[in-house]
Amino acid sequence: MQVHNFEKVWLGAAILLIVGFIATISYGTVGAGISMVDDSGGQISAQAVQNGNTGTQFDDPGVVQASEDQVVVYVVAQQFQFRPGSGDTPIRVPADTRVTFKVTSADVVHGFSITETNINTMVIPGQVAEVTAVFDETGTYGLVCHEYCGAAHHTMGGSVEVVPKDQYEPQEVSN
Repeated sequence: MQVHNFEKVWLGAAILLIVGFIATISYGTVGAGISMVDDSGGQISAQAVQNGNTGTQFDDPGVVQASEDQVVVYVVAQQFQFRPGSGDTPIRVPADTRVTFKVTSADVVHGFSITETNINTMVIPGQVAEVTAVFDETGTYGLVCHEYCGAAHHTMGGSVEVVPKDQYEPQEVSN
């Protein structure tokens, strides 16, 4: 069987691409620690979240001081808002503090992305997505839904306000 040299070059290039793709995925999974959305944050009834009777912090979502150097932010995404975060209630967190966002959906699949950061996760009804970050710089960051969630999806947004640690007053923010 005769294989033309031009075909051998393309076959070699295709094999290199396949090996490159597999290496990229392997590095992302093992080396960089990138993982798929899963239920590691826990599971919760979307209907109970919608009715506000989960018996968890999601019944009164907001910022909770977990320790001196950590706050936990419970956020409920539902058409077409984040509670808290949308409207006149930005999520207010201290700078240079470990901030864990626990986000769930009360209705459909939403996105939770804080602009100018690498905080970005899918929010699935029945699951709690968990993302941890430290904000080094103060300021106001945009909060957007990046998954199409309905006719008014483009209006679903909010903000996260990062204040200096000495100006932060621990309190629960509820909506």
